[in-house]
Amino acid sequence: MSHAWGCVWRRGRRGGREIALDLLLLMGLGLVLMASGLGLRDPWPADEPRFALVARDMLASGDWLIPRIGGDTYEDKPPLFFWLIAASLWLTQSLRVAFLLPSLLAALGCVALVYDLGRRLWSREAGLAAGLALLAAVQFVWQGRQGQIDATLCFWTTLGLYGLLRHLLLGPAWGWHALGWAAAGFGIITKGVGFLPLLLFVPYVLARGSRWQPRPRLGGGAAWALGPLALLAAVSVWLVPLWLALRADPSLAAYADEIFFEQTVERYTNAWHHLKPFWYFLVNVIPILWLPLTALLPWLVPRWRASLRNGDLRILLLLTWIVMVVAFFSFSSGKRGVYVLPALPALALICGPYLVELAGERSAQRMVFALAGLVAAVAFGAAGYALVDPGIRAHVLERYGLDVVGPLALIGALGALACAVAGPRRGFAAWGATLAATLLVIGYWANPAMDAVRSGAAFARLVESATADVAELGLVGYKEQYLLQLRRPTVNFGHARWREHRAEAADAAAWLAQRPSRMLLADPEAIAACFTTAVTREVAVANRKRWFLVSGPADPHCVARGDARAARAYGGR
Repeated sequence: MSHAWGCVWRRGRRGGREIALDLLLLMGLGLVLMASGLGLRDPWPADEPRFALVARDMLASGDWLIPRIGGDTYEDKPPLFFWLIAASLWLTQSLRVAFLLPSLLAALGCVALVYDLGRRLWSREAGLAAGLALLAAVQFVWQGRQGQIDATLCFWTTLGLYGLLRHLLLGPAWGWHALGWAAAGFGIITKGVGFLPLLLFVPYVLARGSRWQPRPRLGGGAAWALGPLALLAAVSVWLVPLWLALRADPSLAAYADEIFFEQTVERYTNAWHHLKPFWYFLVNVIPILWLPLTALLPWLVPRWRASLRNGDLRILLLLTWIVMVVAFFSFSSGKRGVYVLPALPALALICGPYLVELAGERSAQRMVFALAGLVAAVAFGAAGYALVDPGIRAHVLERYGLDVVGPLALIGALGALACAVAGPRRGFAAWGATLAATLLVIGYWANPAMDAVRSGAAFARLVESATADVAELGLVGYKEQYLLQLRRPTVNFGHARWREHRAEAADAAAWLAQRPSRMLLADPEAIAACFTTAVTREVAVANRKRWFLVSGPADPHCVARGDARAARAYGGR
């Protein structure tokens, strides 16, 4: 076993050729894990259709300043991530590739940054181990495969850490210091919490005394101001044009108030959805989604403790920063598992120096081997359960368009084969092979099979067929994937009006009453609010809702209080 891992680590070897080989290995593994199935599916809810729609409309309209969905402003997120998807769409001319490309490239960038920082702070072997650890972490590779914003945010926070640590621990390096702050700025205009790397200064300032090393003499004086100036320059890429637009069009003030206050301060202090208890990340997210690293904590924690006793500032800064990030999100009432993703590269970094040693410990290898075996066993068990319970199998097939027996059985078989070939003494390899097999089966079998249902494409085709002779179709309480998939012109009454659904239904009623040739696509909630006297015809069930085509007459009281001017025409694709 030691010989096998020696081939991976290539201990003691230095130089540009070895670094290039390491990066080639890491990037190759990253592509296998995160690029499998690229281009074989459309965006899936909840977030992917929304973000893809914003980017597609941005590219089509030429308005890169204010994100919009179906003609309505989108206030939830700043625009940088949408710029990246739109640029990818312009380059590839394929939405199926473009909506995933920023996350894939961001994740690969994180791996490269973790490797290089680990190499510089400790050794080439430690950097390689840290990069491999990041690629082995479930949450990281999963988010690298999604068209969500979090992998891109993770890249900016990792780049911020990289720049700041190059300065604070290996400096003085004022250029890297400025880059770290600039990365935080770009993170802010990706998602408001991009400032997270700057929390690193808290433990750095508090860790006084000569016992904490390495701590180069930085000096600098006024040079420290380069950091805040770089951050200001980064956010100004968007904020300055936005400020100019606000001066020219005061009606955009509501958009600015929403994105700067409602969607940041208010969302953090008084969230209105994804409500979870304080301990959610510690109990429900980190133990599972940060596997296999969390399974190695019994071996890692004593080593971290010993390093802290010896005054290792590298471990102190990164470990404290991880705790601060998890605590920051824990104090908000609104929580999603992806929120703590930015802390995962830092965890991989502080694992790296010790994983080279742990690869030679049988107990650690057996622990990770057991996890790989568990994945295979669960996949086999789930496939068997679906075989003996036709009701479950039929339910999944109806709801997701996938016969789960085949993919689950293949994942189980490949996982079992990986465990048999690697054996308990090569548990790390067994985990990597099982993870790769699982993601390959998902990417090339499960996802394409589910795509028509998950993306809303099948539902959109049903709606198009049912409304082929309808001149004007309005959407009430629409899902973004429907707007993305429908190829016919539609009308909507504003985006995400779920907090004012009765007002939206009334606006739709007023619009419907203007012409008898019009029709609405609505759910039972909208029908109960304003269309109890209307003619309705069920189209299909999608997203766990029944959807109906509605023609007049609408309820008179809704027509009276509704505003038909709320209607926004959208051209489809």
